[in-house]
Amino acid sequence: MNIIKEEGSFRDPSGFLFWQDGTLYRKVNKIYQNNYELLINSGLYQKLIDKDLLISHQEVEQNFSDVECFKVIQPEIIPFISYPYEWSFSQIKDAALLTLEIQKIALEYGMSLRDCSVYNVQFKNGKPIFIDTLSFEKCKDGSPWVAYKQFCQHFLAPLALMGFKDVRLNQLLRVYIDGIPLDLASSLLPKKSYFKLSLLLHIHMHAKSQKRYEDTVVKKQKLNRKISKNSLRALVDNLESGIKGLKWKAGGTEWADYYDGDSYNQEGFEDKKRLVADFLNIAKPLTVWDLGANDGVFSRIASKAGAFVLSSDIDPACVENNYLEVGKNKEKSIFPLLIDLTNPTSGIGWDNVERKSLKRRGPVDVVMSLALIHHLAISNNVPFDKISKFFSELGKWLIIEFIPKCDKKVQKLLATREDVFPRYTKENFESEFSKYFTIEFSFQIKDSDRVLYLMKKN
Repeated sequence: MNIIKEEGSFRDPSGFLFWQDGTLYRKVNKIYQNNYELLINSGLYQKLIDKDLLISHQEVEQNFSDVECFKVIQPEIIPFISYPYEWSFSQIKDAALLTLEIQKIALEYGMSLRDCSVYNVQFKNGKPIFIDTLSFEKCKDGSPWVAYKQFCQHFLAPLALMGFKDVRLNQLLRVYIDGIPLDLASSLLPKKSYFKLSLLLHIHMHAKSQKRYEDTVVKKQKLNRKISKNSLRALVDNLESGIKGLKWKAGGTEWADYYDGDSYNQEGFEDKKRLVADFLNIAKPLTVWDLGANDGVFSRIASKAGAFVLSSDIDPACVENNYLEVGKNKEKSIFPLLIDLTNPTSGIGWDNVERKSLKRRGPVDVVMSLALIHHLAISNNVPFDKISKFFSELGKWLIIEFIPKCDKKVQKLLATREDVFPRYTKENFESEFSKYFTIEFSFQIKDSDRVLYLMKKN
């Protein structure tokens, strides 16, 4: 059998994901048989499916020769795999609340989550969904919640740091792939966090307890202390209350207010939207990456054209507002994501492939780069030849806007620095991009010196 194992699915002894002939499957090992049968036969699986909390699967026939195999399932495909260091505050918060809701339901069916990794959550139809079918185990009477510490490190700690300290601290999840250590979170949180009961109990006191017992052999009678199901439910309720109480208000950043002021007049902005819609009608994409999407105005045009849209931006406030808009409008084909194109998501984890780079999760049908080129070329000193090569590796078509030096936004970038960009010209832009793309159309936006291009990869 010619199978390709999914690189991020090797840690769980209960089974692994693999690809065969372009289809994703999951092998379930015999070691998980009893828990799998309980998950299915108890009604828990169907309950979670009915509530759209867990990814669905079908059981299929596969001829595995090894004796470990119990069953093979075919899970529903998620349109784009993302990671928590690419999520906004509310995305992580919703993922945390989803996990706790699943744990509460599981307890009702005599099961419990044994794995509360944030990587077990992805986004589908604008909402978080749990993707690890093999994370459930029979709830043993009197046993503690084995995933409690993991939940605190993967969800509570990042949310507390984002809400109380700095929203950018979700980037610590890039460094600590197994969750932010609680002693580190405790040391970074301000003193006022001690007055929030959930953080006092689940981060500060939890971290001190870990420190106290890290080199101590815990007596057997302590390990055998019974914890009632009511106590487990109370723990989950307390965590849920604490998560719901964490807040972060987006706004007030340069990019969150980008369309206010001197970007375009109304006629020019409407002309740009019309041109983008026309270009999308020509390309007819199923997948679009809107890079530098801001609040997602043009992502929504691509979505209405029938595409699944990754709507990314460098600004946490933009991504947060975009995600809240997706939820408000119940939009199913727009996925806001936090991406810094000057330092795009790299491959991390074991052998640097366990969590994929942004580039490896492409290519797509259309890349959109609107009101972005001047930030890359002038703010970050990235020359056109490198930008054009990078975009050519991401998609088949490119919708890109050139903003000349005379534009007010470019003048603003140059106001506090020397103009050392003699090659930042429309002619050089077209020359460098023509090495990788054929320019199909170009139009000057009304009442503007900006030019919008539709390019096709050579």
